[in-house]
Amino acid sequence: MKWLCFALVFVLAGVASGAIEKRIVGGTSCDKNRQYHVQIETLQGGKFCGGSLLNTRWIITASHCAEQRVKVKIGSNNDVSFFKKAWSFLKGSSKKLQQEINIDQQFTFKDEEEHVHDIMLIKLKEDVSAKLPTIDLPPVECSRPDKGQQVQIGGWGYKKQDKIPSSLKCANTQVTDCGEEDKPDSKYHSDETTTMCAFKAGVESCFGDAGSAVEYNNVLHGIIVSDPPDKCANTIVMLDICRYREWIEKTLREK
Repeated sequence: MKWLCFALVFVLAGVASGAIEKRIVGGTSCDKNRQYHVQIETLQGGKFCGGSLLNTRWIITASHCAEQRVKVKIGSNNDVSFFKKAWSFLKGSSKKLQQEINIDQQFTFKDEEEHVHDIMLIKLKEDVSAKLPTIDLPPVECSRPDKGQQVQIGGWGYKKQDKIPSSLKCANTQVTDCGEEDKPDSKYHSDETTTMCAFKAGVESCFGDAGSAVEYNNVLHGIIVSDPPDKCANTIVMLDICRYREWIEKTLREK
């Protein structure tokens, strides 16, 4: 019996260790936070990202997370009981929480010189419930967080691409200077006016965290564009939402 108990403890310890390995590194469960978080998956496979629900019709994410037909999953981190989810399924309203989005409903930012930036707005085919949690945008005339300020990141990111963690993970990190290599993929334009970075020892973003929100004072101030395919990123690269606020406002109004 003692041997059996010891073996069980050993197995459970291994399970726990594996779960930790698959989390956003340095993070803990978001619990009831980030209920606006959206999962984005390409229908062809190979891409798995995060996004944020802005209102009943719009999601914001990184451009490289889509640019092809995708499936968005809304409300995956919502604080809703099993019975409410079951009732929603029976009514058919849960179908709105998983929608397939074509390229013509994806809007990537281009600057005056037609350079493409790694930030995108996705328009849903159907409105979701106004009761669903959304994330607030900063004022149009906002400023990025100062160096040294604490920001929060989160996501479903994991080290092993074939295993998704059981819960959304959150972590705090600090705004820092970007290095020469700290930038989005080379196909996207970036400079000191668009890109900001964060670093904290032990905190990393992993595969699947790109497109997720960066919060500062409980408001959306960044989009993670780091997307390491085979390792986690310690210096987290983000796009500064304040650089794109007027474009966001115009797109939501006119598209």
